[in-house]
Amino acid sequence: MEKITTLAEAVASIPSGSHVALPGFPITRCAMAFAREVIRQGIKGLTISSCVGAMDGDMLVGGGAVERMIYGGGSLDRFGRLNCVNRGIEEGTLQAEEYSSLSVAFRYLAGSLGMPFMPIKSLQGSDLIRQIEERTGSDVARINDPFTGENWLVLKPLLPDVSIQLVHTADAEGNAWIMGPRWDNVEQAKASKRTIVIAERVVSTETIRQQPERTVIPGLLVSHVVELPFSAHPTSVYREYDYDAGEIERYVKATSTPESLKAYLDEYVYGVKDHWEYLQKIGGMKHLNTLKADPILGY
Repeated sequence: MEKITTLAEAVASIPSGSHVALPGFPITRCAMAFAREVIRQGIKGLTISSCVGAMDGDMLVGGGAVERMIYGGGSLDRFGRLNCVNRGIEEGTLQAEEYSSLSVAFRYLAGSLGMPFMPIKSLQGSDLIRQIEERTGSDVARINDPFTGENWLVLKPLLPDVSIQLVHTADAEGNAWIMGPRWDNVEQAKASKRTIVIAERVVSTETIRQQPERTVIPGLLVSHVVELPFSAHPTSVYREYDYDAGEIERYVKATSTPESLKAYLDEYVYGVKDHWEYLQKIGGMKHLNTLKADPILGY
């Protein structure tokens, strides 16, 4: 079944209050066009989750779309902190549940396997598990191994309403390829009720079938397919384009105060009709061509 749609239509399928799993790493393969469209449409009260907090999540928090965040720490890499997330925590407007990155991945894994819990050793004896148990005891528990009697910490599965997967290539049915690091993306998609695929390019199903081993997200998990080049800008996509340092620096400076953030959102989110107008605003193809990846190095 063909699932091609626009970004606006895909985003409109997400009700306020949903749990959304995000795909990126600090400034790599982040769902930036998605985040801008969510803010533009006024969707509120979201829970967002990811192994590592990244630029898309920070923008969603800054745009007032997020009530709760489940993550394993995060940053904007060499560009600094997640200013909007940190300010939300400090001001009490964001309910932040911080785990280790591995334990978030394990919670997705439990969800993807249909398991009621996932045992983990790496948090044992840490200050982090003490904080987690004090903050949200319902998502962690302890059980005895029925074979050895050893006491284990176990994690509740993460079961998002929708996962957003920014991929390199997909077909109209949603069968998708991700090149390079995949982090927790596959487990996110399998643990979620459905997945929205945002692809740098859409190709024929026949092309996908020629290399079936590349398909990491099967179309049966996917509700919408959006073809949207440069949808991760200003973050990078391996073998497609590098991050845009100037635009990330502009964002970081803007997030330093609520007032400058409002001005940034007014100009780069509310001030443009869609992703295409945003790309024109930041310099169009003349600028984007300077970010295209070297075909050998991949960045």
